[in-house]
Amino acid sequence: MGKRILIVDDEQDLVETLTFRLEANDYEVIKAYDGQEGLDKAKSENPDLIILDLMLPKMDGYKVCRMLKFDEKYKKIPIIMFTARAQESDKKMGMEVGANAYITKPFEPQLLLDKMTELLG
Repeated sequence: MGKRILIVDDEQDLVETLTFRLEANDYEVIKAYDGQEGLDKAKSENPDLIILDLMLPKMDGYKVCRMLKFDEKYKKIPIIMFTARAQESDKKMGMEVGANAYITKPFEPQLLLDKMTELLG
């Protein structure tokens, strides 16, 4: 198996589609469906990269991102903010909490894969 990717998104269909696509590209996928679960799994599984939705139950993506990026132990994990919110202010906020990239939905799968390859070095 290749790199481990944590997907945090409350849209189950989207998570399944992404999982299929990532596994086809030799990534191992860990799934979480709300912000708290995402944060817990980020800490317990220590993934190589996180794809993080903003609009999540329990805890939003900004908060999850901030909590990971301000933690010495997890701050090196690249985070791709993945959201339908395409406003400049949303992108700015994403960068302020430490996101490494920002991809808006609906998304181009190849763009996401390219960005992941770039961040995973």
